[in-house]
Amino acid sequence: MKNIIVHRADERGITNHGWLHSKHTFSFGEYYQSDRLHFGALRVINDDLIAPGRGFGSHPHSNMEIVTIPLDGELEHKDGNDEISLLKPGDVQIISAGSGMFHNLQNKNKTLSARYLQLWFVPKIQGVKTRVEKSNYSLIQNKLIPLITPELHDNVLWIFQDVWIYLAIADKTATLEYQVKHPDKNGVYVFVMEGSFRIRDIMLNAGDGIGLYDFEKEDEIPLKMNGTGMVLIVEVSVKE
Repeated sequence: MKNIIVHRADERGITNHGWLHSKHTFSFGEYYQSDRLHFGALRVINDDLIAPGRGFGSHPHSNMEIVTIPLDGELEHKDGNDEISLLKPGDVQIISAGSGMFHNLQNKNKTLSARYLQLWFVPKIQGVKTRVEKSNYSLIQNKLIPLITPELHDNVLWIFQDVWIYLAIADKTATLEYQVKHPDKNGVYVFVMEGSFRIRDIMLNAGDGIGLYDFEKEDEIPLKMNGTGMVLIVEVSVKE
């Protein structure tokens, strides 16, 4: 392994509008760090909390692949065609903004906040037809659950980028292993959602992230993770 990047939770950017509290792993909005622009095609990891009865009004996106993973509460999503869907824990939504679209996202619950992760990816094809899709998953302890892959599988989504996203919940006895699909051109970014994990003798806690790339033949492939909690694994292109 030639390159490892560690992003600590307390180093993330913070946006607090009262109704929205967001933590940014990479530069986003008013938060800018020249060494935190992206990890290959992965442009954004935002950990968002929306207050009861609040949300984003109608706003545009274009030429971006957006993945939303609800963690707590429920969100109402409305696209530009006024199609409404409810997003809750166990769901995952993708948006291919492509040639351009408007949408809004609301927490309709008047008493409970809603928390979700949102990841943005630069697409490999510009100007595609916009699309919004949703799927759901069931967590099985100590097993990697695919949320997004380039290959077509039942109940697994895809985006206009060569991306694999897996989610896992582990107990303290578990060693999770992730097989890197394309070590010659891809990197792997691991984000700890809950608990603590050890990767390459580096301890990571909730909100921490680690990016690994430039894999060599003598490296451990698959990657091994020991810990307790929930972890998100993203394999993505890091080379042109």
